[in-house]
Amino acid sequence: MSDLDDLYQEVVLDHGKRPRNFGPLPGATHRAEGLNPLCGDHLTVYAVVEGGVVRDARFEGSGCAISKASASMMTGAVKGKTAADVEALFERFHRLVTAGPGAAGDPEALGKLAVFGGVHAHPTRVKCASLAWHTLRAALRGEGEPVSTE
Repeated sequence: MSDLDDLYQEVVLDHGKRPRNFGPLPGATHRAEGLNPLCGDHLTVYAVVEGGVVRDARFEGSGCAISKASASMMTGAVKGKTAADVEALFERFHRLVTAGPGAAGDPEALGKLAVFGGVHAHPTRVKCASLAWHTLRAALRGEGEPVSTE
């Protein structure tokens, strides 16, 4: 196993067992639900947006370790970013998990999120890793319908 695979497993296990930013967010200005029926992941993502900047983000729900780890790392990564910055990060992350590290552009731009680069080799796990991201995107856009990976 490569060092990146080892790091991926370590990060996913850590964030899956002890997710950061987990729980409801009183005063949330944006909210959306997401569901991955294939894996059974069900998340609610919350954000506080003030002056066009994500001031806080949290999530709650249940899911597999990959889904929880991705949501945990995502909520940390988007704090302090504008909606445009979040959209650009979403696009880079989505390319990373669907096509691999080479497709995501500058690996430094993703920071710690780059550990999800190996997910592209496991198509059923792409939906787990991207669910929170699609859900946050829907929340920031004010979309009322629950997000589904199907």
